[in-house]
Amino acid sequence: MPISIMSPEVQTILDQARGPQTRRVTVGNETVEIPTPFPSPQDWRDQWIYFLMVDRFNNPQAPPRFTPFDGLHGVFQGGTFNGVRTQLDYLQQLGVGALWLSPVLKNCQYNPFTYHGYGIQDFLQVDPRFASDPQAAKANPQLAEGELQGLVDEAHARGIFVIFDIVLNHAGDVFEYVLNDGSHSAEADRRGIPYTINWRDENGHGRSDWTEAPLNPPADAAVWPTELRRNELFRRRGRGGEAGGDFASLKELVTALEQFDANRGLLHPAHNILIRAYQYAIAKYDVDGFRIDTLKFIEPDFAQLFGNAMREFALTIGKKNFFTFGEVYDNEEQIARFIGRHAAEEGDLVGVDAALDFPLFFKLPAVAKGLLAPAEVSSMFEHRKQLERDVISSHGEASRFFVTFLDNHDQHARFYFSPHDAPTRFADQPTLGVGCLFVLQGIPCLYYGTEQGLHGSGDQDTAVREALWGKADAFNRGHPFYTTIQRLAATRHEQPALRYGRQYFRPISGDGIHFGISRSTEGVLAFSRILNDQELVVVTNTNTRAGWTGEVIVDLALNPVGATYEVLFTNKILTQNGERRGAAPGPVVEKPSGQVEIHEVNGSVTRGPARALRVALQNMEIQMLRQTRE
Repeated sequence: MPISIMSPEVQTILDQARGPQTRRVTVGNETVEIPTPFPSPQDWRDQWIYFLMVDRFNNPQAPPRFTPFDGLHGVFQGGTFNGVRTQLDYLQQLGVGALWLSPVLKNCQYNPFTYHGYGIQDFLQVDPRFASDPQAAKANPQLAEGELQGLVDEAHARGIFVIFDIVLNHAGDVFEYVLNDGSHSAEADRRGIPYTINWRDENGHGRSDWTEAPLNPPADAAVWPTELRRNELFRRRGRGGEAGGDFASLKELVTALEQFDANRGLLHPAHNILIRAYQYAIAKYDVDGFRIDTLKFIEPDFAQLFGNAMREFALTIGKKNFFTFGEVYDNEEQIARFIGRHAAEEGDLVGVDAALDFPLFFKLPAVAKGLLAPAEVSSMFEHRKQLERDVISSHGEASRFFVTFLDNHDQHARFYFSPHDAPTRFADQPTLGVGCLFVLQGIPCLYYGTEQGLHGSGDQDTAVREALWGKADAFNRGHPFYTTIQRLAATRHEQPALRYGRQYFRPISGDGIHFGISRSTEGVLAFSRILNDQELVVVTNTNTRAGWTGEVIVDLALNPVGATYEVLFTNKILTQNGERRGAAPGPVVEKPSGQVEIHEVNGSVTRGPARALRVALQNMEIQMLRQTRE
């Protein structure tokens, strides 16, 4: 197995990836031939992403190691690569376009708490604990590699792309600190100069004779590849976050380190090591994208360099649209420093393609639950439009730069949560929230188990990291959330405007005269997605108790008086036989000049002429409407 980024095994894999081949994959009772490297999607907005934690999704060979399945368990539960693979049909039928896997690279084997995968010890190997037989995989690493490759290949054969979660900012808990009082600790308070450290051996014990990185330790000791095993490549100054320092016990890399070589000039050793290691991952496992953990903790120039290096390498092997998106847990201004053509910088800088949409996450879940006014969402998008006006030429273009979500593994409560009666009284909120997620601008991402009604909550992130397969009937394709998300995915797939369209938030009115963006809690969120000559109108009533009837402004040029709309999607069951059919909207009506007062999202006030559509929604209902064409 490779121990260096310059190992012959690494170079062989990189070279082989440049030669197109085919591979035969068993899918059910059929054999499917796929090209390798597998081609990228033409546009990532055509996909939606399903994010799962490998350790918490499925193991067909054994139940979760600890009960209850949704308890606060901070150790490995036993999910496997093959467990994910056995449920690929389930995911395909749900409509999943891309599968985002939590980190798969080898973590510290002596640490039972890094089931999440973010504490990497070897950047060239796969963690054997995700294999169907972990002990055998520890003795023979190719077993875990083969099962991961089989998962990726079958996903491709089913038309599902695969995204690896990766880490650039830090490694695992690969050394201990020697504190001022002589004691030893995995963590230390931040200070201005490096601490003395003891690198850990294969059993996790700090070695007092390893204050400098050991030259040739066992495979489970210190850190790999060989080039990374240098003291100066680690900060060694304790906890620090954005200011520079460890992420708890996960040891920060000094990605900004510069060294001058007489023959090669100025070098950035951490850059070179990480870039080659992750290019190797692309080549070996044929993945289609990377989600980059803790992106905001690294320098924006390295983010730019890394994003371009992945894109260019992928282009050399035939992946023309390799996708990178990063975790920038911050506001719009910080995100703009990292993604797309850097909106906050001059020049045509590219960098990482997209970011997780935290600004939307800070607003949408509360709006969908009726806890925050819909105007908060429209104001957020208006601010984004202004911030990125120099690089975004169309209202629809911003949708390429953001991966949107309602919840994830870092929160303490899932979106579907109420302390008392969420499973009954608020059962329509998840489908309303996911409905908004799927039709607002962006590439939507669904957290595993949402489709089966997982509703963990607590005071720590383990509350939302349930071992899904331990739930009774865990992969029930008849679950109402599963079937509703199926219909949502199909609607999004069938309507290009929901993927590429310009987005306009629409003023609403209860009296047909005074229109405005809803500024009260439990309000109505209304917006249009327009592509060419087609307008799709989305109206959401977030009130948990009362229905709403009123009018919504629509595009004057695209909607003649008397035009009719049909309901493409609703999350409500309105007929006795269980058919989902929203109340039909009324025809488009004229609003003559001077007879209305319209408060637009940007604060301006107009008085017509305008056109409006009359709609009627139940409590917690979302409707997607399309003009009827003869």
